[in-house]
Amino acid sequence: MSTVESEKKKKKEAFDAEAGSLLMKELRGTFASGKTRSYEWRVSQLNALSNLLVDHEQQIVDALLNDLAKPPLETVVYEIAMLKNSCKVALKELKHWMASEKVKTSLTTFPSSAEIVSEPLGVVLIISAWNYPLLLSLDPVVGAIAAGNAVVLKPSEIAPAMSSLLAKLLGEHMDNSSIRVVEGAVDETSALLQQKWDKIFYTGNGRVGRIVMAAAAKHLTPVVLELGGKSPVVVDSNINLKVATRRIIAGKWGCNNGQACISPDYVITTKDYAPKLVDALKTELEKFYGKNPLESKDLSRIVNSNHFARLAKLLDDDKVSGKIVYGGEKDEGKLRISPTVLLDVPRDSLIMSEEIFGPLLPILTVDKLEESFDVINSGSKPLAAYIFTTDKKLKEQFVMTVSAGGLVVNDTTLHLAVHTLPFGGVGESGVGAYHGKFSFDAFSHKKAVLYRSFMGDASVRYPPYTNTKLRLLKALIGGGILGIIRALFGLS
Repeated sequence: MSTVESEKKKKKEAFDAEAGSLLMKELRGTFASGKTRSYEWRVSQLNALSNLLVDHEQQIVDALLNDLAKPPLETVVYEIAMLKNSCKVALKELKHWMASEKVKTSLTTFPSSAEIVSEPLGVVLIISAWNYPLLLSLDPVVGAIAAGNAVVLKPSEIAPAMSSLLAKLLGEHMDNSSIRVVEGAVDETSALLQQKWDKIFYTGNGRVGRIVMAAAAKHLTPVVLELGGKSPVVVDSNINLKVATRRIIAGKWGCNNGQACISPDYVITTKDYAPKLVDALKTELEKFYGKNPLESKDLSRIVNSNHFARLAKLLDDDKVSGKIVYGGEKDEGKLRISPTVLLDVPRDSLIMSEEIFGPLLPILTVDKLEESFDVINSGSKPLAAYIFTTDKKLKEQFVMTVSAGGLVVNDTTLHLAVHTLPFGGVGESGVGAYHGKFSFDAFSHKKAVLYRSFMGDASVRYPPYTNTKLRLLKALIGGGILGIIRALFGLS
């Protein structure tokens, strides 16, 4: 094949707006057939997804080693196992989730009965992120399938090995008349966003989130936006410092080396307690990652050179370069940055103006710990917020005062694993939530249904309108028996 012919073939195969339109037409045809609505189809696809994870575990581990040098334990536990659990929960609860919910009616519609019916939205688009490219791609897919939708998944091109593997595995194991993967970058995503979807689910940053929301608005398409933010950790002095420190490290560096939307972004503690916290962090970090953490196989690398340069710029800022109390080593060739702790970082520094999304942990100090709540609330609402304390009053104040997508007391990130809790942001950290039944609900329409017979057809609702009818209808809508009796006798 000549070079010209090869280029022509590539152009022909390119995914553009026309290809997007054809794809949408196919999937709308499948959805209209009713195929995806059946309990049997939903179960078959959830089982296929669960089996895929078991059969191809090593390929998944290898892909994430390729994309992020992600430690196999993190891949198996935080991506594969959590995804298998999502499938397990959905399979166990699906009949219950699909069942209509009987609800009470009132005297206004007597005699009647009513129910809420969950119906699939239709054809949905899921745009995924690179940092947990398996979990954040397929966890929403579990919810979309469970709810009975046709699905298009757009994995992140920044994790190319995982993107390619997802396209291959879903192509081989799932029902391709209903579930499709579209690979690519900006052009392909733009072509997808031109289509009219029944819901768009996006995981990533606020900048792209705004683009997604603007595209969705053209069609009045509802969205779920799973974004991020600067997730704080408040550290009190009355705690088990060793346990707290290990849990902060696990949430920060043990989750993809800080490249996670819910990883601790910065710490707030008192001026008096900060030195003890720094010493504890130094001790435990060295235990976990050794004296030369750049060589540790238990730390993911930075995903690409652009993100490496972004993080290096944060560290090189004149306002913080002298604030490093641990770490700070960089290896640009291997895209590695060691766990780095910074103390007394100015609040107007570059590192405090944006989500860090990497292995840098600034510590801010306050005179009294209660001041930390004002610090947190002075910025955008984060995706997560954490506190370590044994003070009951402080815990209650934290829960009541701090607005975030989710809160954890005396640990970090673990709320992600509780399927009975909604996972999502608030304000600039996101719109909507998922996990467990919340995933099913995110991709469902709750349809109100009222049933009436031909009995009980009262003339009071029909013209000609009279004062008696007005009194009776007001009493009926108010719902009180006594009021209705009074209206009938002209007493109200």
